[in-house]
This record gives sequence, C-alpha cells and structure tokens, in this order.
Amino acid sequence: MTSDDEKFMKRAIELSAKTALVDSAGGVFGCVIVSDGEIIGEGANRVVAENDPTWHGEIEAIRKACKKVGSFKLPRATLYTSAEPCPMCMAAAYWAGIEKVFYASTNADALEYGDFDDSMIYAELKKPVSERSIECVQILREDAVEVWKQYKNKADRVPY
Repeated sequence: MTSDDEKFMKRAIELSAKTALVDSAGGVFGCVIVSDGEIIGEGANRVVAENDPTWHGEIEAIRKACKKVGSFKLPRATLYTSAEPCPMCMAAAYWAGIEKVFYASTNADALEYGDFDDSMIYAELKKPVSERSIECVQILREDAVEVWKQYKNKADRVPY
C-alpha cells in the first residue's frame, strides 16, 4: 500500500460517511476510481434517497469515470471502495475492465454493523438457474436469437 492508496481510500471512506451519516441517503458505501494518479470518478450509496437498489457507490463511480474518459472501459483504473464490493459491483468492475480493487471493510463487517447480508445472493448465483429462488422462465428465444444474428453481422458493431 502506498501513501496514494491510503489517500484515495480515505476519500472513499469520507464519501461513505457523508452518504450514510450526514445525508442518510443509503448505506456506508463510498468509492473513488483513479487513473494515472487522478480521481476520475466518485460515487456513494444512494439506494434510500433515490429508491434505486442499484445506486451503489461503485456503480455511480464507474458511470462517472466512464463518462469522463469517454469510454465504457477503464483498463488502467483502480477502484477504491469503503466496503468489499457486492456481486453487482464486482461484476461491474469486471465489465469496466478495472485493473485493481482496494476495499476497506469486509462483507462480515457490513453484516455485523449494518445488517447488510449478501450471502443469499452469493449462494443463489452458484445454483443452476432452475433452482434459484427467483423463478426464471425462458420464452421467445428464437425471436431474440434472430436479433443476435443481425447484431453479429452488423458492420459498425462496437466490440466489448
């Protein structure tokens, strides 16, 4: 860990404190994304304030960073988050091409001090689709695949 790593993590923790303790906007989750020593995106949990279960600090920071750099990929970026990322946020980091993730508190800390429990989600994702607690029903596959076929052959398609 470098002094810069500590500085960026402290900023993520500041964002988590503001959103949870001052704004009462959501849980104790703040995030910054850094590229070449510069913060390119910041985010904080606003699930409660926005009535949006996807408004996590990491998601907001990734959106802002991508907008700032003009790309949906952040290949040399580092994500600093005040808490271990949930499955959604970790998946978003992979999709964005984030190079490294630093986190402060653990999932166990979030459970102990905030009653945040993602263990059910981790367990559900390990199950076959047919055994998950949210019923998943496949319909109209042929119609959807037809669009995929057109997309595959689209001359100006942007790969990602």
